[in-house]
Amino acid sequence: MTISIVLLILLALVFDFLNGFHDSANSIATVVSTRVLSPRVAIIWAAFFNFAAFAFFGLHVANTIGRGIIDIAIIDKHIIFGTLVGACGWNIITWYFGLPTSSSHALIGGMIGSALVKTGPKALVWSGILKTVSFIFISPAIGLILGLGIGIMVYRIFRNSSPMKVDHIFRKGQLVSAAFYSMGHGGNDAQKTMGIIASLLFSAGLLGGAYHIPSWVVIACYGAISVGTMFGGWRIVKTMGQKISKLKPVDGFCAEFGAAITLFISSAFGIPVSTTHTITGAIVGVGSLKRISAVKWGVAGQIVWAWILTIPCSAIISALAYSASNLKR
Repeated sequence: MTISIVLLILLALVFDFLNGFHDSANSIATVVSTRVLSPRVAIIWAAFFNFAAFAFFGLHVANTIGRGIIDIAIIDKHIIFGTLVGACGWNIITWYFGLPTSSSHALIGGMIGSALVKTGPKALVWSGILKTVSFIFISPAIGLILGLGIGIMVYRIFRNSSPMKVDHIFRKGQLVSAAFYSMGHGGNDAQKTMGIIASLLFSAGLLGGAYHIPSWVVIACYGAISVGTMFGGWRIVKTMGQKISKLKPVDGFCAEFGAAITLFISSAFGIPVSTTHTITGAIVGVGSLKRISAVKWGVAGQIVWAWILTIPCSAIISALAYSASNLKR
């Protein structure tokens, strides 16, 4: 294994760290904003279940990223470099502005940008790209519907209970829902970096004749995203936890479970969805259960615009990075 391969693997793990750092808000924002857990305890709770996901999820998402976005035959060190710089760059920009965008789509945009510069549109695997892009709209919609549906069911079940009793029950319940959501986050997002590293190793002839994902890559990626979660992107926590809709423990429970179900199903089918999009949709669904005006639609609109811009902007950064890496050739 050459020094350049080692450095690219480390860069991929930096992206995985940033993914956890950027998306920790998704895992802990509701449980922190409802004051069920302190920020410090919440990030440890989320990080633990991020890592624990390796025992429950297959590698379907990793295989989609590794072979289902661009033609694996064109992948080389420069493609991987451009991809990771594009994804990391966009993550840092959106973290600075407190926007909960998708690390997943930043990574996919990075792959597309580098591939287009190298060989043009023929390098793109349109079936995988269209499936992923469609879930920019589908995953928040499913999260919204499930969050709203679970909210309606829970509110009906506890309609005759006192607010104090409901608050007491769901303060404990939110520990469970936050754990499930964090597990879904780790199970979907950590696999995306696995796919990148595996495709790099395969292109360098280090996996033998067949594409597969080594167990050390799996453990390293789950570890990196968990450590990133522990450092936490606090700018985004504020946006997710309070700026979209004010949440109570029962609301956080419904939103997290709705989003967790979406992530579990998506991971089972190998669809690299955005955990950010999913939890945002669920929060909007639960918030609209109270009244439409409870959702701050101006903030939600800013988030949606950031979602739309993620793939093209990360693709542009990636294309520039890929071109720069080839200047010395």
